[in-house]
Amino acid sequence: MTKKRIGLLFGMEDTFPWALIEAINARGGDRVEASAAEISYLKDDGKFPYDLILDRISHEVLFYRTYVKCAMASGVKVVNNPIWWSADDKFFNNLVAKAAGVVVPRTVLLPHKQHPPNTEDKSFRNMRLVDWNEVFTYIGWPIFMKPAYGGGWKDVYKCDNEREFFESYDQTRDLVMMAQEAIEFTEYYRCYVLGRSRVRIMAYDPKQPHHLRYVTSYPPMAQAFEGRVRRDALTLCEALGYDMNTVEFAVRDGVPYAIDFMNCAPDADLNSVGRENFDWVVSNMAEVLIERVLSTRPFELTGTWPELMLPSSKPVASRS
Repeated sequence: MTKKRIGLLFGMEDTFPWALIEAINARGGDRVEASAAEISYLKDDGKFPYDLILDRISHEVLFYRTYVKCAMASGVKVVNNPIWWSADDKFFNNLVAKAAGVVVPRTVLLPHKQHPPNTEDKSFRNMRLVDWNEVFTYIGWPIFMKPAYGGGWKDVYKCDNEREFFESYDQTRDLVMMAQEAIEFTEYYRCYVLGRSRVRIMAYDPKQPHHLRYVTSYPPMAQAFEGRVRRDALTLCEALGYDMNTVEFAVRDGVPYAIDFMNCAPDADLNSVGRENFDWVVSNMAEVLIERVLSTRPFELTGTWPELMLPSSKPVASRS
């Protein structure tokens, strides 16, 4: 039997990819082997040396993005799906969440503050002035402003009034920004979701410096509440078709609000997530990738969101 080959595509990471390669090879036996992916130029012959690629970097390197899309079209399994990942954005994903019955903050998509490259006033002849009073009334104060395309808490602003809002908006350049209801939370959780079946719920404090955000000791969660968080995290990743993701929930009045759930190459560095979380994600991701490379799961363009968003099948998200 020829071994299935898994290639890890990554950039500046050090602790996670090498530990994952070691874990896969320790479990793979004569069925599966893993290594760092080796890529040069790309020929148009549809031949690729891997059966599965774990993509951790193509969102930052467009050459890699084309490579993994072509690999997927040629039969290579890619985690996460680069076709859908190239198309979605955080505002659209909020609509998916609402259709799936997951509670999200009230959110508005805003026009570019500055014209994007190669555009001018005439390019926006369809655009009308924003009724800011209507926006502020719908969302309420305070407001978080963050990019619809982006991550890592870059270009995120918290605004308590109109002056702060417009001062922040003036700094957003040509980014597509969302204005979102700020959830004043009492608890906050970040969940690893792997293979759309494995969930690790981690207490998290986004107000702390990055290396201190994972809380190591916190009160136990009520069983029903933990079940809801787990169910919502799995529902989101099933709807979006992601096999590796983190989902963040801010809890207000006992209700978990999905805040951020488009983290298709989530942080898994030992130095930031801590030893227990690191060991869990390495072990479980190794098993997920081995299962995935050996499975016969059919090709998917997206997750289940097209079915969820049909008007006749929308569940109603409850805040209670």
